[in-house]
Amino acid sequence: MLQKFNPKNADIQVYVKDGLYPRSAAKVSVFDSSVQGGDAVWEGLRVYKNKIFCLDRHLNRLQDSAKALLFDNVPSNESIKQAIFQTLEANGMKDDTHIRLTLTRGEKVTSGMDPRVNQDGCCLIVLAEWKPPVYDNEKGIRVITSGIARNSPKHLDSKIHHNNLLNNILAKIQANVAGADAAIMLDAYGFVSELNDTNLFMVKGGKLYTPHADACLHGITRGLTIEIGRSLGIEVIEKNLSLTEFYTADEVFATGTMGEMTPVSEMDGRKIENKTGEKLLPKLRGKFVQMIDELSESLPF
Repeated sequence: MLQKFNPKNADIQVYVKDGLYPRSAAKVSVFDSSVQGGDAVWEGLRVYKNKIFCLDRHLNRLQDSAKALLFDNVPSNESIKQAIFQTLEANGMKDDTHIRLTLTRGEKVTSGMDPRVNQDGCCLIVLAEWKPPVYDNEKGIRVITSGIARNSPKHLDSKIHHNNLLNNILAKIQANVAGADAAIMLDAYGFVSELNDTNLFMVKGGKLYTPHADACLHGITRGLTIEIGRSLGIEVIEKNLSLTEFYTADEVFATGTMGEMTPVSEMDGRKIENKTGEKLLPKLRGKFVQMIDELSESLPF
């Protein structure tokens, strides 16, 4: 299991709706929409050396997701920031921290699917834990292809960063049973979409490729990787990519807040072999590290 319990997180303070609560008392109602139907949106944030990385980009995506789901009484970005800062300060967290930021549609007056029974406004949850990047970014990860397809915009649009994650969880279960670290999810046409938890890139002939953000999430780190590649003069191409193209790539890597930039060493039993010897990932990583400071918002405490 990649993520293990850290004893430092035993007594953390968690922000739920209106204030901070000890971990053991941090709860939502059984009438909350997240419990009733996974009706919530979320973001993953990382804290580096007194700063929160890409905070505004994450909060803007949270607002977009909440709007798409027609949430009422959505808190402003500024009020969400204050809740985040309050939580981090209460826990003495200034580095090596992962934040799971959740916004639910809120509590219902009675059990049911109809959003009109939500009459109390949104519920904000700020869960900050001591947690380094999940994956081993030196050795890389092994992945397999899942039989679970990624949702298309026709079914449940992945541009909504929602809490209904069963699609991804089913794929992750397949990876667990196969003894792999993560699962590749294909789109409705059989092209590679993303992993069950992160976006995918491949390198071939000195060019950087990534799947269209049709069925996959338009990840913050994904977008940043595209920006970095172009700033370094690397040709970046978004296109439909088959498994065969990934199997025969020079480099494959995953991007996401939970792991930053993680090399993929093996896909469905095929070793990723860098036959050209040109390594773009270290260049991209180096620029990524340089940009952490300039793209982060300082903590006010």
